[in-house]
Amino acid sequence: MSLPADPPDRAGAVAAVLLAHPGVARLDGGPFGSIASHLPGRRVVGVRLGIAGEPVEIAVVARAASVPLPRLRDELAALVRGVLGEVDVEVTVADLAG
Repeated sequence: MSLPADPPDRAGAVAAVLLAHPGVARLDGGPFGSIASHLPGRRVVGVRLGIAGEPVEIAVVARAASVPLPRLRDELAALVRGVLGEVDVEVTVADLAG
C-alpha cells in the first residue's frame, strides 16, 4: 500500500490495514486512550505515529482463534511498515475477542 496523498491521513491508512487483518477484532486506545493519533477534527484510536525518532505504537484486540500472538505481532508490524516505510513498531495486544 502506498502513502496517501495527504500526510495526516497516514494514521488512517495504518488503521485501515490493521483492521483488514483477519486476526484483528478492533483497535484499542490502551490505558487512558493514550495510543491514538490526534488529527484535525478526529482521533485515530489504536495508532500513535508519534514524532521523529519515536516508534509507531499500535494496540489491537486480537481474535482468539486467529494466528499465534507472536506471528500476529510480526504480521501487523509488517503491515505498518508497508504503509509508512522502515519504522520501529511497538505492537500491544490489549485483549482477546472470542
